[in-house]
Amino acid sequence: MFEIQPQNPEIYRRQTRRSTIIIAVVFLALAMVLSAAAVAMFGEPGGDNLRFNVGGVFVAVLLMVALMRGTFWNQEWMAPAVYGWQLKRSLMSITNVMHQVTAAVEKDDPGAMKLLRFYHLGLSQMHELDGNSSDHSQLVREMGLHKARMEALGIETEQTQLNPAWLEALKQTPR
Repeated sequence: MFEIQPQNPEIYRRQTRRSTIIIAVVFLALAMVLSAAAVAMFGEPGGDNLRFNVGGVFVAVLLMVALMRGTFWNQEWMAPAVYGWQLKRSLMSITNVMHQVTAAVEKDDPGAMKLLRFYHLGLSQMHELDGNSSDHSQLVREMGLHKARMEALGIETEQTQLNPAWLEALKQTPR
């Protein structure tokens, strides 16, 4: 179950830039070393060694995937980037069924109402974290209307957790 956590946008952006730079430098170093090693071991002096260079880069990509999943993902310096990725993934899971969400919200379905509220809160935070203010004013208006509707129906508006059961229930509803 994903939960929206308070984040300072400036600190978030600084930390995600740092983790991106670390990952890029590690990848570049791996790609260069592995390409050079492949050419040194299998290449021909003065010959066409493109396939060995590409092979070294390909192996570097595979190693980076393994490092990301096995080592980097759990490091403290990666926490903001992991949080952002999980937030975006949670929002995408709702976006994929948004037509069902909006249809159920029109019928005052409490689960869909909570799901849309989580979506609004998460999207608002993502805009804030990414520094995207262009779409924010439209979202604030929609959020206010939806929150007022939830309050009128007596539904709790602090929906900072994405309950997977809400998505499953929505997917099970006949269209």
